[in-house]
Amino acid sequence: MADATTTNTNAAPAKKHEHQLASQERGTKREVIGLVVSDKMQKTITVQVTRLEKHKKYKKYLRRHTKFYAHDEKREAKVGDTVQIVETRPLSKLKRWRLVKVLARAGASGASA
Repeated sequence: MADATTTNTNAAPAKKHEHQLASQERGTKREVIGLVVSDKMQKTITVQVTRLEKHKKYKKYLRRHTKFYAHDEKREAKVGDTVQIVETRPLSKLKRWRLVKVLARAGASGASA
């Protein structure tokens, strides 16, 4: 029992915990270009993105559509505008995209009616 006061020499020395700082750059965010089909919600637009897929068997190109809900803080996008949106953190139940910029205004193609 007299040995209880002596220290164990076989114990490993205390480890230094080295912490690395988190990277300042974030992961790459998806960016897509689409057409605004609705702006009736407050600060939210619905963007339709169209892509072409080739049919496996018939080799015909099919036009596929996906709708995204995007956050429009300044309410600058209107129906018919072509916009660029970027992926972001979840802002609501369905909203995971944010408006980057309006690329083309609706009816601004230069053709007069």
